[in-house]
This record gives sequence, structure tokens and C-alpha cells, in this order.
Amino acid sequence: MTQQNNVASSLIIIGCGPGGYRTAAYAAQQGLSVTIIEKAEAGGTCLNCGCIPTKALCHDAELAAMGVPVDFSAMMQRKQSIVEQLRGGVEQLMQQPGITFIRGEASLCDAHTVAVRLRDDSETEPMMLTADNIIIATGARAKLPPIEGIDLDGVVTSTELLDITDLPKRLVIVGAGVIGMEFANIFKSLGSEVIVIEFLKECLPAMDGDIAKRLRKLLEKRGVEFSLQSGVKSITKDECLHVAYEKKGKTAVADADIVLVATGRAANVEGLNLDAVGVEVDRRGIVVDAESFETSVKNIYAIGDVNGRQMLAHAATYQGLHVVNHILGRKDNINLDIMPAAVFTQPEAAGVGMAEEQLKDAGTPFTVHKGYYRANGKALAMGESEGLVKLFTDEQYRIVGCHILGAHASDMVQEVATMMNRQGTLQQLRDTVHIHPTLSEILTELS
Repeated sequence: MTQQNNVASSLIIIGCGPGGYRTAAYAAQQGLSVTIIEKAEAGGTCLNCGCIPTKALCHDAELAAMGVPVDFSAMMQRKQSIVEQLRGGVEQLMQQPGITFIRGEASLCDAHTVAVRLRDDSETEPMMLTADNIIIATGARAKLPPIEGIDLDGVVTSTELLDITDLPKRLVIVGAGVIGMEFANIFKSLGSEVIVIEFLKECLPAMDGDIAKRLRKLLEKRGVEFSLQSGVKSITKDECLHVAYEKKGKTAVADADIVLVATGRAANVEGLNLDAVGVEVDRRGIVVDAESFETSVKNIYAIGDVNGRQMLAHAATYQGLHVVNHILGRKDNINLDIMPAAVFTQPEAAGVGMAEEQLKDAGTPFTVHKGYYRANGKALAMGESEGLVKLFTDEQYRIVGCHILGAHASDMVQEVATMMNRQGTLQQLRDTVHIHPTLSEILTELS
């Protein structure tokens, strides 16, 4: 691209992750002139060091759990080739008419102006870009707690763990959220000794309690050790790493070759010059209007992890599409309150809508309906009899939530999410003809 001192666009997007690049493509298709800026790699965290490489490892871990020999080095090379292939696809997408893709670091000047210092060019004056509207889609990074020894060699986040060259004999994971559980599943399947240390009383706090507990128990049967209600006090190192933690007033130490810290994520707001422009930020990230995702400054929007509302790649994408529609004055039917999510362990866990604990806390009248994989012909044929479906309905039998543990849970939850978006009832779900034999028949036979 020929360098220009000034570029004018209808829309500037800062960040080329799933929210950024999908929004840019959609906006260009709607006739907007889009400039998108990325300081690292196209595809963002999800593609380069998050969802995609992790799922590639999940696939190989599943093969290993089935007894298929898996070479760790070849597995990591396959993961990287997938990332590079998809990254090339995103870069190609950003070359479509109507989009200008710039590699550089952006900072806000005002509600319509962005300064960009080009990557690998610290000498040249920043480019000045102007646009009618600006979308911030800079994502998030791993959040490290203030633990003594957290900066020692061998203490890593998920980003560094995805680039290791040797399989660790012993892995300690601090945090039993989605990232911690997926990596516990992966590395145990590959043969590592895995210990998970979690401060809360159960793993996966956003998931239905029954589902989370059942998944933990299944991983424990496979040899993953959990220490719940435990706080890490320090990490030290000699021949190996030593993680000291306290549980119910007693101190214990876990030895490790690698320690994964998976204790949440923090919004990437540094360097954007938000304070000077007047964009409000709180502890979660950039504060936005719940309907339009506009920030405290008119014509500046924030989508995805950087606003801290729903830290999911697909949430970023659909928030971005919604913002473009808002800018164009178009109404859409995107319901961001119905947000399915999944944990890609073996078996999968997935959910959409309210969990049982949330319904109870809200005082909402509900009925729970359950179904079991062990009663499903396809599940037995697949050797996947471990599984539970919990579906919740309100007083009118409309579906208000569904949480599943079992094979292809993510696919089944997606079907329920579709029904919920149409305010569907349990009877309407039952009346929908399902292919036999499939796992989704469980949804039609809930008690």
C-alpha cells in the first residue's frame, strides 16, 4: 500500500481480530469505506494464540485419548500451519474493495481522528486518519495476579504455552475457568501430570453447577488433580517450579515443569489515548451503552473483549455487526442477551441462557427438564454415554436456558439458542422433527 499522510474513511476500526475483520468486511459490503488497523497479526488473539490453535490441540488430544499415537512436535507444527493458513485468509479478506488494511499502532486524537505509527517505521511521523465513526476492537490479554514469582521462567500464559516445543511431564494450572479446563484436558490426554488450583469452590463458575461438577469429576477420573478453594501464595524455582498454595488454612506445594496462569483476561486499553479523548474506562474495560455499544464519546464505539461485557469471539463479531447496523440506521434482530458458549474438553460442556443457580438467585419461577446421553442410541453407538442435558423453562414453558455436558454439546446448545431467539417453547422443540439416530434427539425426550 502506498503510504499517505492522511486517509479519510467512513469507518475506522482499531484491531483486526474476529470483531474487527468481520465488522470491516460487513461494513464494506454495505458500502462504507473502511480503514482497519492492526499492530500485531491479522486475526487477533482468537486466531493466533487463542480459540483456533487451542482447538487444533483439542483435536489431537482427543486422538491421543483414544489411543492414537500423537507426536508432540508434529502436533504443534500442524497447529501452526492451521493458524498461518487462516491468517492468510483474513489478510486476503482485508484486501477486498472498500477496505484499507494498515499495520501499525493506533491512538485516538478526537472523536473522528486516529494517529497511526506504522509498524517497523518509528522514524516517520504518524499517519493521521479521519472517519465519521471509530470502532475500538483491541481485545484483551491474559491477566496476571500479584503472586510472588509470577515472572519466573516457566510460568506462562496460554499464549506462551501454545508455543512450547517439549511436552511437560508436570503441568500446574492456576485457574479452572475455560482456558484452564481446556488445557488440563489437552495435556492430560497427551500424558502430562496435571494439577489445577482454583480459588473458587467449583470450576467454570459461569456454567450450570451440575454440569461443571460432572465435568470436573470426569477429568478427575482421567487423572487430573483439582485443588478447589485454594489460593496460590508464591512460586519458586530451583530444578523445577514449586507452587505454594493454601487450602482451608493448610499449605501445600505442587511441583511443575511449567505453570500455566489462567486467571482471567484484561482489556487492551493501553496506548489508545482514551483519557485525553474522554472515553470512559472502568475495571472491566471501555464503558459502552448496552444497546449501541457507543462509548462516552459520540461516534466512538467499542466491541468485543475490550468492553469486558462478553469475552467471546462470536460476541465481538455480532457486536460489530450490530454497531454497523446502528451507524447505518438499520434495525436488526441480533439478540446479544442470548449468547451461547462452549468449553471444548472431552466431553464438551456448553450453555446458553440462565443456569439453575442464576434462576434461583433471581427468584425466577422455572422448571428444569433433564435428559441423559446413556438413553440415546447415537451416544451409545459413539461410545459417548457420559452426558447430561439440563433445559430450563419459565411458567409459559418458554425456554430460558440450556446447559449440556456431553459429546457435541456445543452443536446441541446452538439448536436451543436458535429456539430461544424465537421465544420458543419446550413443546415447539419437541414438535420439531429430528433425524434419527442423532444426539439432538435427547432434546425432544427431556423429562
